[in-house]
Amino acid sequence: MNGAWGIIGAAISVIGTITMGVLTYRGTRSAARINSAPTSKQVDLSVLQASVERLEKEHGEMQRQLTRFRTLLWDAIGWAKRRGDQVERLGGTPEPTPQEIEEFYRTGV
Repeated sequence: MNGAWGIIGAAISVIGTITMGVLTYRGTRSAARINSAPTSKQVDLSVLQASVERLEKEHGEMQRQLTRFRTLLWDAIGWAKRRGDQVERLGGTPEPTPQEIEEFYRTGV
């Protein structure tokens, strides 16, 4: 009977070892997933921050270009108006200014 108990004890020991190995493996994988989540979030955050910084830089550049373009347009319209006034002073009849330019000259928009 002692031999049977020895075999049963050995089988229980093997089953326990396999069970503990499986549980340890699953626990290690779960811990790895839990530990990698903050790292993944940190990477996502750094990518987002870099994107925001790049977009802010591009936005500032576009604002500067738009300001330069509006200034140029305003100057060109003023110059064209002065040329029209000059033509009238010299007795000529200038072509009428397009409505869109008149509106921009009045409103700036």
